[in-house]
Amino acid sequence: MIKSIGLVLLYFAFQMLGALCAYLGCYGYLFLTKQSVEGLETLVVIPAMFLGIVFMTVFLWKMNFVSKERATWSAVSAKYLLLAVVGYLAFLLVVDFLVSQLQLPDLMKATFDIMQSNWLGILCVALLGPILEELLFRGAVTKILLAQYTPTKAIIISALIFGLFHINPAQVFSATLIGLLLGWMYYKTASLLPCILLHVLNNSLSVYLSLKHPEITELNDFWQGDYKYIVPVVAAIVFVLVFRGMQRLFRSSSMQM
Repeated sequence: MIKSIGLVLLYFAFQMLGALCAYLGCYGYLFLTKQSVEGLETLVVIPAMFLGIVFMTVFLWKMNFVSKERATWSAVSAKYLLLAVVGYLAFLLVVDFLVSQLQLPDLMKATFDIMQSNWLGILCVALLGPILEELLFRGAVTKILLAQYTPTKAIIISALIFGLFHINPAQVFSATLIGLLLGWMYYKTASLLPCILLHVLNNSLSVYLSLKHPEITELNDFWQGDYKYIVPVVAAIVFVLVFRGMQRLFRSSSMQM
């Protein structure tokens, strides 16, 4: 577990290094071009995130935490992916409803808005960030824990680490639940591809809704009246049915939990 936590702490260290490099680079550019450095903190947010992602990805690759095993990058069946996408969307509706009831503060909203202000920030949030997080949390952290603990314990611990990693109160609870699902999927398939697909889908949907429907803070806000409660219930039923379907698919493929 110490090794897993160390990798996460190292990610934060690389984020700080990325922020330092971005700050110095932006400050140097503004100084040489004799422009005002006012608002420099806002200017460095996106390049800092990008550099942090690059630094951590390179580290994982160089230190052989990015598995080169064929199974890690093996494709799964179209039927499995379809079930995964449908089940994940239903799962998000349920999780979003639960989070809306908790009314947790979103401390990262301003940062998230900055990240969506240009194409590089959107690329980091919607694609590069999810890929790195799957390499780190499923490909490295969960894999390490699976070698030390029972599958159930390893998945729970990795989900808790994934949730706490997000720090932001509005994300910790939902990220933990999502971490449970993604950890289970990684364990069952041994492949990162479906996890990456769903993580990219999750973040891309968040970016799309934020840009196209800025008045909507939660998926549950789309529904009015009794539908606010009916939709999550229906989504929960759909998720359970899909989950059972995925389990049957695993059993038919001779995969054991």
